[in-house]
This record gives sequence, C-alpha cells and structure tokens, in this order.
Amino acid sequence: MKLKIYTRFSEFLKKINFGFLKKIFFLIGLSYFCIYFFSRNDQIFFNISFEKDRNIIFLSLLFCILSVYLNAFAWKSIVSWFGGGDIKRNLVSFYVLTNVLKYVPGGIWHFVERFNFVKNISSPQLAFYSTLIEPYFMLCASFLFASIGVIFSPIYLFLVVPLIFLNRKLIYFILRSLELLKSKAVGVLKLPNSQYQFKQTIKIISFFPMKAFLFEIGFILSKFMGFFVCVSKFYSVNHNEIFFLLIIFSLSWAVGLIVPLAPSGFGVFEACFLLFPGRTIPLDPMLDSLVLYRIISTSVDLLLSFPYLFRKILKKI
Repeated sequence: MKLKIYTRFSEFLKKINFGFLKKIFFLIGLSYFCIYFFSRNDQIFFNISFEKDRNIIFLSLLFCILSVYLNAFAWKSIVSWFGGGDIKRNLVSFYVLTNVLKYVPGGIWHFVERFNFVKNISSPQLAFYSTLIEPYFMLCASFLFASIGVIFSPIYLFLVVPLIFLNRKLIYFILRSLELLKSKAVGVLKLPNSQYQFKQTIKIISFFPMKAFLFEIGFILSKFMGFFVCVSKFYSVNHNEIFFLLIIFSLSWAVGLIVPLAPSGFGVFEACFLLFPGRTIPLDPMLDSLVLYRIISTSVDLLLSFPYLFRKILKKI
C-alpha cells in the first residue's frame, strides 16, 4: 500500500513542469520588486547624480561585487571541507553566475542549481550537504557581527551560540542522524536498497571550517561596507553609530535570510532595518540609503549573472 502511494506520488512529480514554474516564480520576483519600489516612491527623497556621486556609486558597487565573490569562495571552501577538494570544475564562477536566482520567490532556486552542478561532477550526498549547510555559515557570520551588541546588552552574547555547532563532531553527528532517518524511511517504504558507506562519501577534513568561515565573515563585512557607503551619501555617521549600524545591518540581513518566500530578503531586510533602531537614528536617510543599496546590489547580481541568463535565453530560442 505504501509502495503504491509512493509510486503514484513519484509519477505525479514527473508530470510537473518545474522549468515552467521557475519562469513563473522569476516573473513574480521581478513584479514583487517593482511593486515594492513604486509603492514607496512617495517616501523616497534622494536625488542621485551620476556625475556628482559616481565615486560613492562606484565604491558601493566594488564592495557588492567583492561580497559576491567572497561568498562564492566560501561555498567552494565548504565543498572542500566536506571532502570535495578533488573537484576540478570552477565552483566560484558557477556560484557567481547563479547568484541572481536568489531573487526568485522561495529563495531555493540558486541552491537547486548549485546542488545539481555539484551532483553531476561529484556525488548527490556531497552536493546536498554542502548546499544545505552554506546558509548556516552565512547566518553564523552575521550573528557574530550582531553579537557586537553585547556592548549594549548581554543578551546579544547568545548570538554566538550557533557558531559552536560549526565543528566536525556536531556536523557529522547531525548528518549521520539524517542518514539513519533516510535508511529507516527506505526500509519502511520497502524501496530498492540505496544504502552506501557514509564515511566514504562525506569526509570532513578538519575540526572547524576556518577558511570557509573567514570568507563568510568577509562576505558580511563587504556587504555592510557597500551599504555604509550609501548611508554616507545621506547621513553623517559618527564613530559610535558605525557599530550600531553594523549590528542592525547584520540582524536585519539574517532575518531576511531566514524568512521564506522573500527573494533575497526583499522587503524583510528593509523593514527590519527601519524597525530595529527605533528612534536611535533618523529613518528618512536610512530609507534613502536602503533603496539606493538595494538598487546597487541587485544591479551587481544581474550584471555578474548576465552570461548565465543570456545562455538560458539562447537555449529557449
């Protein structure tokens, strides 16, 4: 009975045109961005002149580009940490090219593309676990910066707790537990035996993924610097407010990462950033800064991913 239900469900999934769904989701994502931007048009007061502000725009662009590549190197380091160091294909360039897919509602399509890429050149297990844990690395890095808030309140110290779980023993224990659950499911459903030697497919090479985590720290810091450059256009920040902005930026970005169905945190990140500070900093220049930063960071993702999008369009012609 259970096998029959599983077979019918598998046949149902095969009939779904996921390629068409991805196009629909992508169009929804673009519509979501347009609605979000134009519905707040009356609240946006900045007047940008490329001739006058080209240095600010160019510097923010450079930091945003740097953040994308640092994140790509972090993902490559994560794959290597899981035992994929023998992969010769360029993971960094593929990561950069598919970065634009994070704007699709659901926030999973860039993960799907990267999973398929690693699966085709290595193993499904390495692809799944390296893709699964990468957002956790980003979350730990953002929480680490947010924990600077301990200078304001001791409760921020709890934000470093997720970092404790980034070690070989705990990660291996979690992945091994998932494998046991998978084996039990295979046995209950009486599916063909798909067991394999876990230790032969996942070989975590060091106790702590220091290299990958340092890249993620650089990723968050460079994203903040790209935003901070935008802030400097509209607001004169003193030294104490720099740390406060970093804390709020890290927390808001983490919430935008966690909340599902928000393409690249659209709306969620901005709303949190305007909500968390209260009356500590003026909101009008922050709103202008957020909109300018979103335009610049999105433009960078589209620019770097253009070859990928162009190749996809050519395949459809």
